[in-house]
Amino acid sequence: MIEDSGEDLFEHAPCGLLSTRPDGIILRVNRTFEELTGLARDDLVGRRRFQDLLTVGGRIYHETHCAPLLAMQGWIQEIAVEIVRADGSRLPALVNSVLQRGEDGQAQLVRTTVFAAADRRRYEDELLRGREREREIALELQRSLLSGALPAGVELGVVYQSAVRGLEVGGDWYDAFWLDDPGTLGIVVGDVVGRGVEAAATMGQLRSAVRALASTGLAPGALLDALDAYSRRHAVGEMATVVHARVDLAGGHVTYACAGHLPPVLVEPGAAPRVLWEGRSLPLDADIGTPARAEATCELAPGAALLLYTDGLVERSDRSLDEGLDQLLAAMDRGRDLAPAALTDALAAELAPPSARNDDVCALAVRRP
Repeated sequence: MIEDSGEDLFEHAPCGLLSTRPDGIILRVNRTFEELTGLARDDLVGRRRFQDLLTVGGRIYHETHCAPLLAMQGWIQEIAVEIVRADGSRLPALVNSVLQRGEDGQAQLVRTTVFAAADRRRYEDELLRGREREREIALELQRSLLSGALPAGVELGVVYQSAVRGLEVGGDWYDAFWLDDPGTLGIVVGDVVGRGVEAAATMGQLRSAVRALASTGLAPGALLDALDAYSRRHAVGEMATVVHARVDLAGGHVTYACAGHLPPVLVEPGAAPRVLWEGRSLPLDADIGTPARAEATCELAPGAALLLYTDGLVERSDRSLDEGLDQLLAAMDRGRDLAPAALTDALAAELAPPSARNDDVCALAVRRP
């Protein structure tokens, strides 16, 4: 009998194996992973993050669900993702990961197994229970918190639609306000974990905190750092996602940052709509020793529109998140000449009609004149 070596078992295991740093940078992969994906280890090790190998929807799901859960409990199990192979095709896979910490408690290494799956596993449907009085209270609370007047003198559109009747209200929220810098608009969209009155109340606290922090002149990345501290100090908004942008309508300069939130979409005259994938970090109060929150910039050309939104606009049980994002870009392209208010209404009607809606829908669009 031939005795298998540990190295041989690693290389030819019946599943893909890889080790990464806590930030996802790949440190080691086995031959099975190379064969499954067609990706060579020389192009992976020290060069790419594991989450960068996923589809757009998979990357978002990794940021908003997998990474925070891994940080909190130290493991994730049987997560359905799609890995983009070297030839551009997609590999449906089930992923298990374990976080290893040093003696000082700091995250040091993530070990991941990748099993090929014949069919993409559907994400579990959230358990929803109808609660006829609590839902009404939460809806009224949300209406009162979101009823403030929007800034005048700017092309701005918002849509907020609660989930279908009989489902608990969620914690989606939006805001828009003038900043001290002349002609600079602050916009924000967020999503609080949970449902019901508690989620609505948390949403109100975070909305007020963002306004207060923005009034001090903080840039979006620094504002999310401060909001992290607020969340941790007051035990409110853990795992909430937020996207915040400062929009200089006169100069067309935009600075934005996303805390685990879906990326903004930009549509410019004469160009296809595109997802703004930079300036990303984990949801609120989900820090695993990462540096200060990232922010990014883009230019808003005259006539261009910027869209912030929550997952209710693009996530549905009958389609993948990637499909929802593709449909959003296509709908933005068709509605590029609409006024912002008409654009947000059209997006909600097309992508999340009442017959298919099982989550709150929130979207905010601003256009530079």
